[in-house]
Amino acid sequence: MRRIVSVWLIDWPISVRRRSLERARRPASPPEPADDPRNPFALILKNNRGAAVIHALNPAARRAGLRRGQAQADARAMIPHLLCQPADPDADARALKALACWAERWSPSVSVDPSEGGLEGLFLDVTGAAHLFGGEAALLRQIRDRLAEAGVPAGVAMAPTPGAAWALARWGEGEEGRAPIATEDDVRARLASLPVEALRIADRTLAQARRFGLKRIGDLYPMPRAGLARRFRADGGVDLVRRLDQALGYAGEALIPVRPPARYRAWEAWAEPLGDLEGVEARLPELAADLAGPLERDGQGARALTLTGFRSDGRTTALSVRMGRPGRDAGVWLRLFREAGLGRLELGFGLDALMLTADVVEPMAACQATLEAEAGARQAESLAALIDRLTARLGEDRVLTPAPADSWIPERAEHLRPALGRRVEGDPGGLGRRPILLLDPPEPIRDPLFDLPDGAPARFTWRRASRRVTRAEGPERLSPEWWRTARARTRDYYCLEDAEGGRYWVFREGLYGREYAGGPDERAPTWWMHGVLA
Repeated sequence: MRRIVSVWLIDWPISVRRRSLERARRPASPPEPADDPRNPFALILKNNRGAAVIHALNPAARRAGLRRGQAQADARAMIPHLLCQPADPDADARALKALACWAERWSPSVSVDPSEGGLEGLFLDVTGAAHLFGGEAALLRQIRDRLAEAGVPAGVAMAPTPGAAWALARWGEGEEGRAPIATEDDVRARLASLPVEALRIADRTLAQARRFGLKRIGDLYPMPRAGLARRFRADGGVDLVRRLDQALGYAGEALIPVRPPARYRAWEAWAEPLGDLEGVEARLPELAADLAGPLERDGQGARALTLTGFRSDGRTTALSVRMGRPGRDAGVWLRLFREAGLGRLELGFGLDALMLTADVVEPMAACQATLEAEAGARQAESLAALIDRLTARLGEDRVLTPAPADSWIPERAEHLRPALGRRVEGDPGGLGRRPILLLDPPEPIRDPLFDLPDGAPARFTWRRASRRVTRAEGPERLSPEWWRTARARTRDYYCLEDAEGGRYWVFREGLYGREYAGGPDERAPTWWMHGVLA
């Protein structure tokens, strides 16, 4: 049986503004008059005609006879000492989304209910999770108490459908002050006495229903659906029937979570807050084991993990690690989180719950390597594990590996990219010998002695030392990238070895007879040292 919790955030814009003022107020400054619940306070918003109307008001203003949608001038005429401030619907929406993320301590699927007219709230899908909190009544009591501690008055209810839970949270009454709870057996009876506006219908449809004498939801039960839909103008009757069927469970209603729930997650909550990192580290192996089990069952491996802590003050703290290859070894995960630094978790006044999620998963297919390739496979696995640990400790932008680029000029043929998830390749074939490190920029060679036009140097001076060449290979000709610069010239590369055994990678920039004919206004070819060969 599906179990949905509806949380009605009473006077939500007022609560957001009050908490914003509390955070902005300095310790030595006097309290804001708007913070005093005895002072009538309202948030003002301009309507489509440009008139200032009341968008939200606190209980003191409501007791004084003010209402939402009332003109500010009329409200001031009734209560001259009314405190008014401009409303910020965008800030209210952002705060509602943040509250939905905070409510994930009770459910991985939390949706925002953007109802208007002061009926904002949340939907929590707690199917199969109520026993973790001591039962359904205890769960609702905990939600309401935690919100009250944060200064957010709320009404809560639980039912098999979102529509029924929404109606009971706002118009239902529980026994002995308890939050209303409806089951599939009694949801029809519990909704019968509630007003028709509890079905979340438009104001125009609500006005027509009242003219027809339909004041309670129970008044709609004996009426035929087709006739009921035809009684209202436009699509009002269709919408009324749809909302009624959704509330009773005859029609489905989809809820879109603020954050899609992770397919693979492990979660643990405690009665007392967890206040130190040693406690977090002690409970992490159990979470890792609980997460590895479903992954192994489905033949999946995790490539990205996130450890989320739900703090007692309503905030969350998280630490993420990534891996180059999918895996499900809990021991490897623990080492990566230690390398990433569990001390980065900001525990605040303690954690109420910990959640470990696999953010990115990939299939893990078993493969058998040949005996000749077994040593290479072990080396590749060790290298991948080293890259994972270094990345977790230093960050992805600090552990790099060269990757080929679309250029044959050596200094532009490779770029450094994060090594995480990349295969470390050897020297690609067909490019000839390349030094491990290139000089940036290339250093000039003085006094080269060579045969024209394309002979290798027999002697040259580099870094004030004269070197006699005993062996030479080349040339390897690289054409210029003329689209980059009009002065680009052809390069001829040579591998040289001198009498002392030093090996060098040099090039001549420019060609005799083609790019240089000896004219006084021409630039003669030049020789450059680009790297030292191993």
